[in-house]
Amino acid sequence: MFAGLPSPLWVLGTGTGVGKTHVATRVARAWTASGPVAYRKPFQTGVDRPDHPDADATAVRSPGISAESHILLREPLSPLAAARREGRTLDLEAAAAWCLRPAEGRVLLEGVGGLMVPLAPNVHFLAWATELKLPCVLVALGGLGTLNHTLLSAEALMLRGWRIEAVLLNPGADGSPRTAAEENAGLLCGFLPVPVHVLN
Repeated sequence: MFAGLPSPLWVLGTGTGVGKTHVATRVARAWTASGPVAYRKPFQTGVDRPDHPDADATAVRSPGISAESHILLREPLSPLAAARREGRTLDLEAAAAWCLRPAEGRVLLEGVGGLMVPLAPNVHFLAWATELKLPCVLVALGGLGTLNHTLLSAEALMLRGWRIEAVLLNPGADGSPRTAAEENAGLLCGFLPVPVHVLN
């Protein structure tokens, strides 16, 4: 399932804590069978340990996978709120150029929080990332509430012209039973024109 996904590719989520980095790690490792992989996370918040400043990139990095983040912010808030706490204004144009710069092998990008987390006044992540014109996979929880969150997120993506390669339900992130995730996946298939899978 992961090896055949196109590159460059976004790993996006319906919210915080749904398992984007877990999925990114699995995709990146599957891709290494055909060559090197560059993992990039343009925005990371909650970076308050100077000895471990790049936690998500560190989790993904392994032989054949280079991994790095671009904008690191201390507070575990939205990028906009965290940047304000530090008296910073995020350079979104530079972040876009950083995401799109050439790389050896395949390129995997990971979003931050949910789709509409604010990056700047009147600019949320989805509006910014849409300009990059790349496909995505959408990661969601497996259990109660995921139908609403997933359908809203998928609709927001599709209305902006995104190509969603797959919706991936991750029951491990919320501890929901796999049976619940499978039932939700079946229901989502009736609403979405994209593949829906339950992660093991």
